[in-house]
Amino acid sequence: MTTHGDAVGPSALSAAPAATQEPASAPAGSAEEKAQVSVMAADSADRFEGTESSVPRPPQDIEPGKTETADARPADLGEADARKATEAPPAISRLAEALSALRSAIGGTAYPLVMPSAEEAQRVGAALTTQLDDYLLPRLARLDAPLLVVVGGSTGAGKSTLVNSLVRAPVSTAGVLRPTTRSPVLVSNPADLPWFQQGQLLPGLVRTREPSNDAGALQLVSAPALGAGLAFLDAPDIDSVVDRNRKLAAQLLAAADLWLFVTTAARYADAVPWELLTTARLRGTVIALVLDRVPAEAAPEIATHLQDMLNVRDLGAAPLFVLPETRLDGQGLISEDVIRPLQDWFGRLAADSHARSAVVRQTLDGALASLGPAVEGLADAADEQARAAKALGDRVTAAYRTGRQTMADGLRDGRLLRGEVLARWQEFVGTGEFLKTLESKVGQIRDRFVAALTGRPAPGRNLQMALESQLVTLLRGIAADAAEQAYSAWQAHPAGAALLDAGLQRPAADLPERADRLVRDWQQWVLGLVRAEGADKRVVARGAAYAVNGAGLAVMIAVFTSTAFIPTGLEVAAGAGSAVAAQKVLEAIFGDQAIRTLATQAREDLLLRTDKLLDEEAARFTDRLAAVGLDAEPGARLRQAAADVETARTELALTGSA
Repeated sequence: MTTHGDAVGPSALSAAPAATQEPASAPAGSAEEKAQVSVMAADSADRFEGTESSVPRPPQDIEPGKTETADARPADLGEADARKATEAPPAISRLAEALSALRSAIGGTAYPLVMPSAEEAQRVGAALTTQLDDYLLPRLARLDAPLLVVVGGSTGAGKSTLVNSLVRAPVSTAGVLRPTTRSPVLVSNPADLPWFQQGQLLPGLVRTREPSNDAGALQLVSAPALGAGLAFLDAPDIDSVVDRNRKLAAQLLAAADLWLFVTTAARYADAVPWELLTTARLRGTVIALVLDRVPAEAAPEIATHLQDMLNVRDLGAAPLFVLPETRLDGQGLISEDVIRPLQDWFGRLAADSHARSAVVRQTLDGALASLGPAVEGLADAADEQARAAKALGDRVTAAYRTGRQTMADGLRDGRLLRGEVLARWQEFVGTGEFLKTLESKVGQIRDRFVAALTGRPAPGRNLQMALESQLVTLLRGIAADAAEQAYSAWQAHPAGAALLDAGLQRPAADLPERADRLVRDWQQWVLGLVRAEGADKRVVARGAAYAVNGAGLAVMIAVFTSTAFIPTGLEVAAGAGSAVAAQKVLEAIFGDQAIRTLATQAREDLLLRTDKLLDEEAARFTDRLAAVGLDAEPGARLRQAAADVETARTELALTGSA
């Protein structure tokens, strides 16, 4: 017997795995037991009479398996129907375009960074894409196509037996051994078979007419006893221990116009089915339930408990069909007198094109309405990806910004004039007596400076090497500190840790060579700058290369202190009165303003070269981040696409109301 009502609501896509157990064989039921179950079901049906129903009741005056008129539905949904297809109404075309754009947006959004929302977003995104391809787009293109009833339920619930009994033929093999891996079976009237053969619905499944163990195939079976306009799809167990079976079951349920959920007296309270029932309700799928193998003595209690569970989950209006424990006939079918109420219900639905259309439109509209919340979740996850990428980029920037600041400070505070550089500079310009007489004998200093340059090249070369070594050491230390800081910062971030490898904790292997080359190139640039500035100075012309080299080295010494050559406490403490010597000598040759300009230019050029070097080092991190391919504002595109779908859905008004 049946109880009538229905359930509505929008949806998300999810399926949870669970362990399975083999149900016991059902004992035979007596006529008295069947009568008791029928009484219980009839009483339950009375309770539904006053409920609001969103599934139009099939008309009671049409015989099962017959249609209202020859024109009530297309006679053939195959090639002949394709030839007479007309252009879709503008509202449907706009919705189809919006759905295609949404599919593109979902497919183009990645979640590569390891974040809390990434795995779920990938799963939901893939499920939505599959739902768009399998159901929403093909169903929207053909609202008049046969109504697809997906028969789903727990392991051993009797789904295949139920389908076979409804069409009065063993069209779907009932599994005895669990888990059973085989192709899902779609059963339809011969007139509807061409539509399903075309592959617009569930395009990812290869059509076959033979039984198969390939989960990627869809077996098509013709059943003349099934009324035209309606088809059954026997889905895998929703709680199968085989992961592929569970995923396929969820995929098929997402393509259903109506979900016929089959459970048993022993399994109806299991968690997994209720998760999927709630999902179907949220998605807006029309739902009917079969409570199978119910012992007569427990029927009232079990039915009441199940109804209470349905009510709590806002599923109280769903049609509920209660089938007693019974023996199967020689073909493995439930007897006609037991299955007839359910068979008649589907027969009337198949015969009523208006009822079928209402079911299709309600489920389609609910599925469309559910896209908005689901895509909003994807957009949030995409925004989290963008924020994570920015945070990782900021951490690298901060690490290497510190390195740049360390370099600038090193050129300003006199630390580079300590040790070897200071000793070589003092050797280069003369003894301590030279410094003592500096302020009163500028002219003599200039002459001694030129003489020293032209007669003693070795100290100048020693100074140049000391400068180079000091700068290279500073650069290598800065790069090492920055790499370690960036590595530690990424390691502390879940997305960053997944992008790291051990080599990033240290500077690049070729950094020493690049740092050496940087310093040498900078020194040559400074000499060229001095040569260009002193081209019209008599001392440079007279001193030739040694004069240029000496002046250039003096400029480099000046760069190692402060731009204005004002000795600070740190400089004096470092013995850097030498910087004042450099200033006075160069002023005597070039003039006060010119030497200030030379030092500033040399400093700025060195810092620019350092920035480039550190940028190259930072790129070892940022290139990994860029390689994941994140858009700047991925969430905005998803939200706009979903909003366009909702606008088009509202305009189309599939259920007659916005």
